[in-house]
Amino acid sequence: MKPSDDLKIIGEQEKALVLPQLDADVVWKMGCRLRELAVKRKLPVAFEIRRFGQVLFFCAMPGAIPDNAEWIRRKVNVVQRFLRSSYAVGLGLKEEGATLASKYELTQTDYAVHGGSFPLAVSGAGIIGSVTVSGLPQRQDHELAVEVLCDLLGKDYSKLALPK
Repeated sequence: MKPSDDLKIIGEQEKALVLPQLDADVVWKMGCRLRELAVKRKLPVAFEIRRFGQVLFFCAMPGAIPDNAEWIRRKVNVVQRFLRSSYAVGLGLKEEGATLASKYELTQTDYAVHGGSFPLAVSGAGIIGSVTVSGLPQRQDHELAVEVLCDLLGKDYSKLALPK
């Protein structure tokens, strides 16, 4: 599979997964659903839901390590800067043969173009935050965030999932 194949699907995910609102109830449901899946699947992940500038939900599951919070911070910075999923930005740079440093003069200290941070778009408002997962291989981090958003929005995840 080529990065461009995933990029096309990620673009579809980003267009389809738009919330009607982002309030405390929505964040709580999203966070609890992420935790349910992590418990059921015994995933050693940490995850965060934020409105840019404000953490709204954070959870570290058994097996997650302190470094996961640092990965989350760096992935969130990518979404906030580019208003795209961190995985899409990374795949796009890979296709171009570029890096954040070479193209944008951004450091790996503050930015990580690894999968797992997905933009939270709200109808009528645009992208105002992110949901971020860390602890699995990057494609799986990305897909867990997408799966939870599909569940929350009543979308068929199998139609938006990246191919296995």
